[in-house]
Amino acid sequence: MSGHPFDAAIALQPGGEDGFTGQTSPAYANFIGPYGGITAAQCLNAVLQHPGRLGDPVAFTVNFAAAVADGSFTLRPRAARTNRSTQHWIVEMVQGEEVVATATALTALRRPTWSGHEAHMPKAPPPHEVPRTQRRGVAWLERYDMRFLLGMIPRDWDGQGAEESLSRLWVRDDPPRPLDFASLAALCDVFFPRIWLRRARQTPLGTVSMTVYFHADAAGLRSAGSGFLLAQARGQGFGGGYFDHTGQLWTEQGTLLATTHQVMYYKE
Repeated sequence: MSGHPFDAAIALQPGGEDGFTGQTSPAYANFIGPYGGITAAQCLNAVLQHPGRLGDPVAFTVNFAAAVADGSFTLRPRAARTNRSTQHWIVEMVQGEEVVATATALTALRRPTWSGHEAHMPKAPPPHEVPRTQRRGVAWLERYDMRFLLGMIPRDWDGQGAEESLSRLWVRDDPPRPLDFASLAALCDVFFPRIWLRRARQTPLGTVSMTVYFHADAAGLRSAGSGFLLAQARGQGFGGGYFDHTGQLWTEQGTLLATTHQVMYYKE
């Protein structure tokens, strides 16, 4: 295992009956509990580390059932069904006797086929021409080099929000780290809550469910190296205590690596 804080945070130990144990990481702490992206990466890593895994992740969803407490946890991955080239996984994260998160994953052996994308990378200056955005306050923000092009959260919480919640930024692990499925899943959660942009109010909220669709195999992620990704997210519907957003992440060369969808609850 490398000395990178991300690798330390997602490290798992065999826990009996094909399960794993792990620890939350102070390096990825959020306002309350851990950063959701690191919880997602830990759940996915239980599938990635399982000796029975077939293929690479294609789709992954994590549902945050309760607040994750600081300390140890157990992950219980199981293959619900294995076909010739696909595999369907169910994962539970448990603390004490309580399930705090559930996840599902589809892994598959990818085949050479026609390919093309309709989600095109927007024009953006190179990351080295964009100053790093200085925003501190919680530990997990220190773990990412973020360079916002537009859609940063408000400097003033004055209730004068934006007409839309589009955000666009260059981002990578800090310190830089070669990309893989677990770190890409975590990067899909770097977007600040869309309702904060729309309303400029510190609305109490939390992620309920996050889905990631991977558009690259392991070789494609290796080719991205430790470079920056262009990440973009936009809110969709707000109301009844819930809102959602969609997001995309591209390499510097314009390769679409992942799309993501997230649902959050909020309170007035």
